[in-house]
Amino acid sequence: MGDHNAVAGTEKYVSRAKKATRQGFGEALKEIGHRDPSVVALCSDLTGSLHMQHFQKEFPDRFLQVGIAEANMMSMAAGLATTGKKPFAGTFAVFATGRVYDQIRQSICYSNLDVKICASHAGLTLGEDGATHQILEDIGLMRGLPRMTVIVPCDYSETIRATRALAEHTGPAYLRFGRPSVADFTLDEDGFEIGKSIELNAGKDVTVIACGIMVWKALEAARILDKEGVTVRVINMHTIKPIDKLAIVRAANDTGAIVTAEEHQVHNGLGDAVAHVCAQNIPVPIEMVGVEDTFGESGKPDELMRKYKLTTEDILEKIYLALRRKI
Repeated sequence: MGDHNAVAGTEKYVSRAKKATRQGFGEALKEIGHRDPSVVALCSDLTGSLHMQHFQKEFPDRFLQVGIAEANMMSMAAGLATTGKKPFAGTFAVFATGRVYDQIRQSICYSNLDVKICASHAGLTLGEDGATHQILEDIGLMRGLPRMTVIVPCDYSETIRATRALAEHTGPAYLRFGRPSVADFTLDEDGFEIGKSIELNAGKDVTVIACGIMVWKALEAARILDKEGVTVRVINMHTIKPIDKLAIVRAANDTGAIVTAEEHQVHNGLGDAVAHVCAQNIPVPIEMVGVEDTFGESGKPDELMRKYKLTTEDILEKIYLALRRKI
């Protein structure tokens, strides 16, 4: 169906190792702390879980351990931002969004303060901690806030680049990363620009737009379909807000069908953001891989991803459906 010369990305991107995205955040935070003395860090009793101990050890006078008091942490971060500091406030995603929504809306976004909300252990891959902690609504909560930037890096290396980019960015921002070790495959040459997606694989038959750990699964799906003569454009949409409208419109125009993939509810996440752009500019068949309006449950991450249909096979199923609708 497509041009086989366009599949170099499936060979270019290979998993070098498995590393946790939270580890990339912790290492990058220490790095930017050396570079920028205005950077301060706050954590709510989860220093080790977010790998923030590296920053704490290097800069004890610029680190605040606030305990299990997330709402206070956000208010403190807002206050620090008014003094010219660049606060990075870290905790689990469920606490970084739902528990403190009022503080983020009123104290950070409404006042347009330079606070980076750094959220680990997002999505189903939190695993055995269960439904109460497996937040699948956080992207939607954050992208609905005026002035908020929302970033979801796909691997360890990209999380490092995303954290560096946030240090140069001014304004409220939400950085989402996870607990488990996952494929580390992106390249430094890919770069990282907030609001600009990265095309990992060229293709003319269908486009998969993914974020977070679903990007690697999208590449796996592209490899499988290449053997069937179907070329898949794979786009790493690491910034959910501001969304890369140009890349979406170009993909819709070139391939005529889109599949989105995210470790999040299908409602109000990446899929909705992509569909909104297409509806306004170039309507095409769109299928969405994500959690279908339900809560998670306790279990091993891989088992949960299979049960809630967030696997490479599920992406393939939606690609086939999108291709049928396209025809």
